[in-house]
Amino acid sequence: MSFKKKQFVGLGITVFFLMLLLSVILFMTNSMKTNMLEIVEDRYYKVNKATDIRQLFYETDRQLLFVTNRNDGENIESNLTNIAENREAVRNNIIELESVLDRNDTKLLLSKIQEGYNSYWIMEQEIIAQINEGASTGELQGIYASQLDTRAELLQSISEFKTLQETLMEETMGEASQTYQTLVFILIAAVLLSLIVIVSATLWVIRSTNRRLDEVKDGIKGINYDDLSTLPRLSTDIKDEIGEISLAFNGMASSIESYHVKEKQFTEEIGRQNWVQTNSADIINLYHRNVSTDSLAEKFIATLTPLMDAKLGAFYLLDGENGEGATFKKVATYADGAEDVGGEEYKLREGLVGQCAWDKKVILLEEVPENYSVVTTGIGHIKPRSIIIAPVIIKDEVIAVIEMATLTEFTKTHRQLLDKVLETLGIAITNILGRMEVERLLLESQAQTEELQSQSEELQAQSEELQTQSEELRMINEQLEERSRDAEQKSADLQKAKTELEEKAKQLQLSSKYKSEFLANMSHELRTPLNSILLLSEMLAEDPEDLLTDEQREFSRVINSSGQDLLNLINDILDLSKVEVKKLEVMFGEVNVEEFINRLELQFTHIAKHKKLDYEIVRGNQLPDVFFTDEQRLQQIVKNLLSNAFKFTEKGKITVKIEKAPKRDLLKANVSVKAESWLKISVEDTGIGISKDKQSLIFEAFHQGDGATMRKYGGTGLGLSISKEFSNLLGGRVFVESEEGEGSVFTLLIPSLPEGMPQMKEVEAAWQEVASTTETDLMEEENMVLNMAEKKEVVQPEPVEEQDISNILKGKTVVVVDDDHRNVYALNNALNKEDMNILTAENGLQCLDILHENEHVDIILMDIMMPVMDGYKAIKTIRNLEKHKDVPIIALTAKAMKGDREKCLEVGASDYISKPLKLDQLLSAMRVWVAKN
Repeated sequence: MSFKKKQFVGLGITVFFLMLLLSVILFMTNSMKTNMLEIVEDRYYKVNKATDIRQLFYETDRQLLFVTNRNDGENIESNLTNIAENREAVRNNIIELESVLDRNDTKLLLSKIQEGYNSYWIMEQEIIAQINEGASTGELQGIYASQLDTRAELLQSISEFKTLQETLMEETMGEASQTYQTLVFILIAAVLLSLIVIVSATLWVIRSTNRRLDEVKDGIKGINYDDLSTLPRLSTDIKDEIGEISLAFNGMASSIESYHVKEKQFTEEIGRQNWVQTNSADIINLYHRNVSTDSLAEKFIATLTPLMDAKLGAFYLLDGENGEGATFKKVATYADGAEDVGGEEYKLREGLVGQCAWDKKVILLEEVPENYSVVTTGIGHIKPRSIIIAPVIIKDEVIAVIEMATLTEFTKTHRQLLDKVLETLGIAITNILGRMEVERLLLESQAQTEELQSQSEELQAQSEELQTQSEELRMINEQLEERSRDAEQKSADLQKAKTELEEKAKQLQLSSKYKSEFLANMSHELRTPLNSILLLSEMLAEDPEDLLTDEQREFSRVINSSGQDLLNLINDILDLSKVEVKKLEVMFGEVNVEEFINRLELQFTHIAKHKKLDYEIVRGNQLPDVFFTDEQRLQQIVKNLLSNAFKFTEKGKITVKIEKAPKRDLLKANVSVKAESWLKISVEDTGIGISKDKQSLIFEAFHQGDGATMRKYGGTGLGLSISKEFSNLLGGRVFVESEEGEGSVFTLLIPSLPEGMPQMKEVEAAWQEVASTTETDLMEEENMVLNMAEKKEVVQPEPVEEQDISNILKGKTVVVVDDDHRNVYALNNALNKEDMNILTAENGLQCLDILHENEHVDIILMDIMMPVMDGYKAIKTIRNLEKHKDVPIIALTAKAMKGDREKCLEVGASDYISKPLKLDQLLSAMRVWVAKN
């Protein structure tokens, strides 16, 4: 029985006996209640009635005596009336008693009372009749005296009746007292019995539960924590909660045993990896202490073979040039006795050694042929059990082959060690061969020098020159050896750095993914309301019906311009993030200097008037008409500097100086980009100034000098940080000169770069230097780094045949699909001016319903981020419809992130425009696609 069932059984027994006890109490209480009701309602009632009858009889008898003894002429009408009323009351009481009596003896007494009262009543009637006939007092007294015996019998009967009822009342009270005593006894007995049953049930539940818990406790105490490979199991025979705990414990024990096995395997794997790393490092250290391939091969095979638990080993080195006729010659052996291990040389595809060199793959033999070399010991010969043949590859060319045989088997750890050391063995062999070739050339040079000196004095000059060359070759050889050592160290460092960079790249990729998603969502949430602001303000500024005043149109233009500034700020925040991950796209092009200056004057003149500040732009001499840089980034830098100047200047003047940068400023800024022409833009204000210790902090993100400045003037602290990053991207520098309380001068130096910024030159040069010493492996690393530079693909718009399409939208039907009612309102107003028929939908599903209900639709404007059905799914579904599959669809989205355009075009969109929309751009695109359709 389960622990829960035991608890329910114990509770059920307790409740049963409590209910039984309650029933007994109720039964006895009802019995007492019945007796008390009988006493109070029945016996007491009957006694009262008997008492009332006797009192009424006494009153009647008193009235009758008064009447019989009255004086002549005395009025007795009231007395007679009382006698009649009493008589009637007595009769009613007798009738009521007769209806409630249930005992024969009481009924007999009541009948006797009634007979006696009837006789007495007859006497009353006779006395009243004699009074009416004028009888004398004596005659009336005689009639009354004749009935004295009847009167006495009547009073006696009434007394007996009352006494009988009182006796019955006392008997009932005695029965009630006896019932109460019986109730108390039964109650005590029932309580004791209930307590005995409840305590027994509780002890039964506790003892059975403790017994099961003791079993669990003993099982847990039996665990050997020093050896978790085998854990005890608990009994699960009884299906109760303790049994379920036992099942859970057994499952946990199985999991712990499995985890212990896995942990042991992991520890062994780590040990094997450490063994591989340590021994591979020891073998690699051999490379630096050998100057010939023979000595390297001897030491290599002598060191590696025991580590591989092999008993035979051979080292085959490429003899001559690689190709179809290449030959691999045995240069070193291990445990070969009289050099009987393996053949002397093998050509490509000859034997397993030649086949391994041809396939460039490791060959592992588990079944050794009968005629294979045996391992010789002091007491006999043993046949190997497993053979491994591995190529040494560099630049996809096999330069050596290693062969080893073992009496057991080559484990996975052995193979990992072999792969590890073969990765660098090729480089070591190549370096040694290179040094040997230099030495050979040196020896040949020396021999030729000696021969020339002995032949002729005419060749003396040439001999001296050869000696000089020999010395140079020796120096070159030393340099090559030094570079080789440096290259090997760099290779090890690069390998370690590569591993660390790969791990950090994964973390950075995940962080960049979360950051990109956040920036995309932020961009969408900001661009969506901004779209309505720009569209409506642009429409108000145009005012084709001339309904607004000049001031109102100017207000609309200012609103539109401010919205554009906000859009540019949003883009700059996203650009700052791109700068951090080196993915900001910079577009170099021509900048009209005069238009640039006029734009600065137009944008900030109204701010100067509002703050009552003097605002002046000073043009320097010899300013070029055209300057080559990224105009958008340049404008953002200068706008940020001017915005800061106006923010922190409450009175005085703000001056912008634009001039050709002198050389002393370039030297002071320590610029690194070479350019023929530099532009210097200085923004000078008379504001609060910046203390010396804060001037380096203000160019960091989210810094504004100190907390008091931020609280007073507000702002995000991004402006100068963005300006600094953008100036670096443009090849320039930005710096500040300021005195606290006196004002500040921010200076921007920008180079004119018609060809754009040079990309990755230092990186390429560094990798070329490393590649010259570490050859193939480092060249692969270089390619990996250079491939990290992202290439921006510029998609050129398709040419559209020129035609008059300015009124082509008139009367056309357009479906506007957008869940933002502000955007729908703005688009409706703009498209109504083109006399278009406009249908609106809040999501892709409603758009599909509209297409099913309308036979002809000329174009669809589809938002991407929508509830129920987004734009991607809606466009894909429309392209699968039979009726509207060719209708032009322009995708509109505020989540303008990289890849959105390609994704929209991939699902079937005809064109893509990011929010906030430019009305002329949208209308132009709509005219083109309606004309094409």
